[in-house]
Amino acid sequence: MRVAVVGGTGVLGTAVVRELSARGHEVRVVSRTAPAAGVAQHRAADLATGSGLESALDGCDTVVDAVSARRRTRSVMVDGMRRLLEAERQAGIGHHVEISIVGCDQVPIAYYQAKVAQEQVITTGEIPWTLLRASQFHELVTEILALPARWRIAPHTTAEVQPIDVSAVATRLADAVDNGPAGRIADIAGPSVHTITELADIYRNHIGRRLFPLPVPIPGRIGRALRSGALCLDEHGEAIGIGYAEWLSRLTR
Repeated sequence: MRVAVVGGTGVLGTAVVRELSARGHEVRVVSRTAPAAGVAQHRAADLATGSGLESALDGCDTVVDAVSARRRTRSVMVDGMRRLLEAERQAGIGHHVEISIVGCDQVPIAYYQAKVAQEQVITTGEIPWTLLRASQFHELVTEILALPARWRIAPHTTAEVQPIDVSAVATRLADAVDNGPAGRIADIAGPSVHTITELADIYRNHIGRRLFPLPVPIPGRIGRALRSGALCLDEHGEAIGIGYAEWLSRLTR
């Protein structure tokens, strides 16, 4: 099968490209910049403008969207999704596979609200779809903790997350490609729920430095949602992959 991975140069996209290629699919990376040499075809395109999208998808059967945009979020992820789906319609794409975030409809953060709007564009569109919600990646947790650690600070808060190994997410997305359009499938997250305080302790042990705890209050609706576990699985989700401590230990092997 010929699969276009939009955002195929990012953390998730790279893992998806690797997994699909290992399964024998012909993979085309669609992104603004070219990937590292070797693993896949590349076509330049930009969701924010629509430039290059139609030609980038020509001849493909399935599209996997792995784009994450911290800047111009709605322009890329919502308006850009409309442009992408129109390009898919023009190209005759038969299946759109989308990644979203566990609990994004429960936490009033702008990025999550954009993901909810993006989901609505996809689920009300013409292209048959599969939607997978996953929790925060271990890479994001490390990014959040590494910056204050430079100043010997460990953020402490009872906000809860259930981080996941990105390779497990990539495997589930590749399964979705193989299985065909299925609507919304079961949410996934890592094996353990942690507070940010607990994750900061795990990270501190990993880097072997003394860090000073700094309470980080999260007020209002956002704080209540995070403390209640809104970003963690409910009883219908599935815990998969390796935990944060094991993931960190593998980085140094």
